Formats: sequence, structure tokens, C-alpha cells
Amino acid sequence: MSPSPAAAAADLPLLVFWEDFPGWLFPALEKLPKGVRFTFTTRMQGTALDILDGLVEARFRRERLPVLREVNLRLERLRTLTRVAHGLRLLPHAAYRHASERIDEAGRMLGGWMRQQAARPAAAP
Repeated sequence: MSPSPAAAAADLPLLVFWEDFPGWLFPALEKLPKGVRFTFTTRMQGTALDILDGLVEARFRRERLPVLREVNLRLERLRTLTRVAHGLRLLPHAAYRHASERIDEAGRMLGGWMRQQAARPAAAP
């Protein structure tokens, strides 16, 4: 039986926070120029969904830290792709600012979760 939405929010605020991001990102990426839309859209959408997938996986793992490290790497990839898209003037400044703020906030939340997991004693086999 899966937990209620209220329990999920209390258990993992980062998951709830990140669930909204793809809903904003996907339409924003559809506005990219046609010549580069497929490359950036596919890569950025896939990375955003991989982050969401990793957060769900971490929620149900006993050993969360390795999964969280992978999510952190994916978050950094998305941050870099966003910066490159903005640098190439493919992503408007307002969209870049919004995405950067959301990615940075997710990174802070993820860092806190990783520190909490690192401070926990190792689980017994």
C-alpha cells in the first residue's frame, strides 16, 4: 500500500517540489528553435524525468546515498544544459532564471537529504 499524498509530502518534500518542474519545463522547451529543439528538448526532458525517477527510487531504498549521488549528478547535468541553452540564446532569460532558481532550490534540498543520510549509521545487513 502506498502512502497518502500528505504522508509523501512530509516524507519527501523534494519529490513533491520536483514533480512540478517537468510540467513547466516541457512547454518551455517546445519554444526552442526547430533546428535544435530535438537535441536540447530530448536531453533536458529526459534528464528532468531521470531526476524524478531517482527521487522515487531513493524514497524506497534502504541505502539511499548512492541513489542520491546519482540524482545530484543528473541535477548538475540539467543545470549545465540549461546554462548552455541560455548561452546559445535558445532559452529566454526569464525561462533561464526560473529554471535556475528551481534547480538551485532542488540542489539545496537534495544536499540536505544527502547530509542527513550520510550522518545516519550504516544499516545492518
